[in-house]
Amino acid sequence: MHSSTSTLAVILVLASLSANVSQGKPRPCSDEFSDMAAQKHLSTNCKKLSTLEAEFAWNHRNNGTDRKKIELEVFVGTKNVTEMGWLAWGVNPERPRMVGTRAIIGIMMPNGTQAIKTYNITADTRRGCALRPSDVDVKFQDMAVEYNNSAGYFSIFSRVMLPVIYYNISRLNHVWQVGQYVNGLEPQMHSMTLQNFDSKETVNLTSADGRGKGVGHSRRRLRKVHGILNIIGWGTLLPIGVIIARYFRKYPFKSSWWFLLHVSCQTAGFVLGTIGFATGLWIGHYSRFYSFHTHRTLAICIFAFTTLQLLAFRLKPTPDDEYRKHWNVYHHFLGYALIAIISVNIFHGIDILKPHKFRWRWTFIGILVALATVTLALEIYTWITFLAAKKRAKNDRKSKPTSSSSSR
Repeated sequence: MHSSTSTLAVILVLASLSANVSQGKPRPCSDEFSDMAAQKHLSTNCKKLSTLEAEFAWNHRNNGTDRKKIELEVFVGTKNVTEMGWLAWGVNPERPRMVGTRAIIGIMMPNGTQAIKTYNITADTRRGCALRPSDVDVKFQDMAVEYNNSAGYFSIFSRVMLPVIYYNISRLNHVWQVGQYVNGLEPQMHSMTLQNFDSKETVNLTSADGRGKGVGHSRRRLRKVHGILNIIGWGTLLPIGVIIARYFRKYPFKSSWWFLLHVSCQTAGFVLGTIGFATGLWIGHYSRFYSFHTHRTLAICIFAFTTLQLLAFRLKPTPDDEYRKHWNVYHHFLGYALIAIISVNIFHGIDILKPHKFRWRWTFIGILVALATVTLALEIYTWITFLAAKKRAKNDRKSKPTSSSSSR
């Protein structure tokens, strides 16, 4: 028990450290994007943005004729756009969010032509109203849109004149977005994924690496904690508890410690899973503009029925009670069903979160394969032991008459 607790603590510490390291240091741009930025003399300040495979390069200088404005050159690109789609970048004087953003949007038309216009993103846009080109109170100059066939990048460029009274480039709220469909010069709604909703941050453009604070930085970290706790609690400890009850209660490894180990694993898994569940509810409560109903519904079912399973220990009939066999059937069936639902919901959560999606997915697949391998090995051993014991008993029954007759 002490060893398993120590291992669990190490896993949590390493996971927390990896989350901190991965989010604490800005990532440099790719070589392909850096080469494209260098052609526009923007190779010095460049970084990968946190979502949508977007990259961002910039220069800034004081305007020689108007000290009340700062001239900013921006270059944004991504590979996350199909042959028809759109790419947007903009600034927000109030806070990093979509509503209130003054944006430029580069569009690839169905006929292959390209266009770039300015747009005011208002609350009506969030409600589903058409987003049409409009004048904005920020001056965008020399706007250009480009699709680089060899590198596969869709990019937009502009010189921006920012009034210093409303914008501070050491704490600049900027937003980026991509979409797959357009209707003329009207971008259609983007995908409803976390990556799309998280594509905004407050950035310091006076530093070379553009170190800034992403929107919901702590919330994104909590999402990872939520996933790790659920994988360890619901997805690992609960199945281990089931394995202990199945193979250490009576056959083939009868142990007087099985019940304590079983309850300990189930309780530890329930506690970690409940913390992860509560974290998910908190995140969902503060995510006002999007929700994932299937994931949430399955999580509520898992928590409710796992709570019922733990309460069943207190309501378990005595061994000589006539209802004991019905209780056993219910307890076992619900336990196995919960393991299946938990696995499905964890995979669904990984698809939503996409935190190094393949790494998380294969890590959980590895956990399931390890548990399945142990279960299969124990099941095979159980049947071998059972058949061997049955054969010995049969031989003993055959030898008894012979031995008794010989004695007479």
